[in-house]
Amino acid sequence: MAVTVENLEKLERKMTLTLPLNTIQSEVDARLKRLARTVKMDGFRPGKVPMTVVTQRYGYSVHYEVMNDKVGEAFAVAANEAKLRVAGQPRISEKEGAPDGELTFDAVFEVYPEVKIADLTNAEVEKVSAEVSDAAIDKTLDILRKQRRTFAQRAADAPAQEGDRATIDFEGKIDGETFAGGKAEAFQFLVGEGQMLKEFEDAVRGMKSGESKTFPLSFPADYHGKDVAGKQADFMVTVKKIEAAHLPEVNEALAKSLGIEDATVEGLRSDIRKNLEREVKFRLLARNKNAVMDALIANAELDLPNSSVQAELDRMVEGARADLKQRGIKDADKAPIPDDIFRPQAEKRVRLGLVVAELVRANELQAKPEQLKAHIEELAASYEKPQEVVRWYLGDNRRMAEVEAVVIENNVTEFVLGKAKVSEKAIAFDELMGQN
Repeated sequence: MAVTVENLEKLERKMTLTLPLNTIQSEVDARLKRLARTVKMDGFRPGKVPMTVVTQRYGYSVHYEVMNDKVGEAFAVAANEAKLRVAGQPRISEKEGAPDGELTFDAVFEVYPEVKIADLTNAEVEKVSAEVSDAAIDKTLDILRKQRRTFAQRAADAPAQEGDRATIDFEGKIDGETFAGGKAEAFQFLVGEGQMLKEFEDAVRGMKSGESKTFPLSFPADYHGKDVAGKQADFMVTVKKIEAAHLPEVNEALAKSLGIEDATVEGLRSDIRKNLEREVKFRLLARNKNAVMDALIANAELDLPNSSVQAELDRMVEGARADLKQRGIKDADKAPIPDDIFRPQAEKRVRLGLVVAELVRANELQAKPEQLKAHIEELAASYEKPQEVVRWYLGDNRRMAEVEAVVIENNVTEFVLGKAKVSEKAIAFDELMGQN
């Protein structure tokens, strides 16, 4: 088989493939004969259909199938012989004017780029750190207590205050008309916890059981309910009941209710610290990893294969449609989602993937079995039955591939941090956790 490869623009190449016609015909004949043994047609016993009838019925589809297979095989062999790293699928078209007894095809395709990574000792990376303080443990304890709070009805003349649970009837109108979602009876919410708009909470705060009030409320322009966003409504609210919250004491009973093995206050705080430190570790790793990846992109030079970017765009659009479908959006699979909104992110993903792959190859940063085992065990440690979680990961190749990808990224992160100009920055626990 004669093969020529022509360089087009940047990463694009064109390969000309020539195949003997008798190779195609021999395979077509062989497949039709195999098909004749099992094909079923009215008026014939199985395996007794004449070849002329089988060829008439299936000849075109089998010929098309063989052409695709043989050209695909020839392209793969030729690309391998030419030591080409092909990105995406080739666009193959048959050429006219081939010599007698031959078929000639053009295959246009892209190759993966040469990735040039600059000297990483000149790269600058900011590495953040954070500590789990006693204040962070106290805040977590407060959250756990609120999750287990109970409520008792206040006296009739007691005003609603922060942390109380208010049971109310309300009705809102815009231009004198009730709007969808603007009316409810026996509705409960916690005062001061941001479950309602601030103007609504401010109006209810201080009211007593049995009291009614009317007040104006301006919906924010970015309010999730688009029909009322940016509009002003008039609300009437009647308080039916006010209940005071009671938070459990921080004691052995609370520790026991949370399943703490050492059911003491010290054991409870120790368990919280351990869990927070694990979460902090993962968040710091993710944040520092992002900083490293940004530095890698900034210090790498390469062309992007359009086929790889398009494949990533297709995955992202498909993911967006799946998300819309999960939210109950009608005809989500037909939703018009333009590629351009995802293009910058898709290009960054492809660029990063190629740079990381080159760094891993050049510096032998592949995931080692002991690293995979240690990472899975660390992930499983926060669950009630760690060994079941370990088995869950080990029992699925797709999940193991995800673990391997994370471990490789961790290896890359450590490698770059060991070479780059690193500036250390301590940040507050709340900032790392995204809390106010």
